[in-house]
Amino acid sequence: MSELTPNANGASSGPSPCEAWFCLRTHPKHEHLAATHLRKYESLEVLNPLVRVRRNMPQGMGWVVESMFPNYLFARFNWSTSLNRIHYSPGISGVVHFGNKWPTIPVDVIEGLRALCGEGEIIEIDSTPKPGDVARVISGTFMGLEAVVTRVMPGRDRVTLLIDFLGRQTAVEMSLSQVVRDGIPR
Repeated sequence: MSELTPNANGASSGPSPCEAWFCLRTHPKHEHLAATHLRKYESLEVLNPLVRVRRNMPQGMGWVVESMFPNYLFARFNWSTSLNRIHYSPGISGVVHFGNKWPTIPVDVIEGLRALCGEGEIIEIDSTPKPGDVARVISGTFMGLEAVVTRVMPGRDRVTLLIDFLGRQTAVEMSLSQVVRDGIPR
């Protein structure tokens, strides 16, 4: 990761005066608005990676699309000519910097994220447990317990778990909406 440092008259002294990738901090839940504005009105190349995950909602399990890096996105621009314009764009809280150091993101990191997310900048994370997975019960009587999935019945939206309860393993059948694969956030 390289850095740009302003000199006494505000010009940058860094690896290159041309365009580079920077990390931008956005206002909470404004990543999409900021990315759209930067693409449409500032004509910048922007990367706003998104994840599509299944979440437990009041009406059951549902798909939710959210930012892979909440409150952050990446944009490619000329630091010395565009910093103020970008800093004051709608949805942008600021360009990430450390004192007077403005870190740039290496192109291979951006390319890696693009390859991971694909054309639509969305990666899908399926939290549906599979037989043999360790799962966590997130609602109901057994909330908080970890169990091993023995069977998934997607047609009925049910799952059979092997729960260690009162010193012995017990098979329990419950709704898929009550279970999430361990290691996947709620």
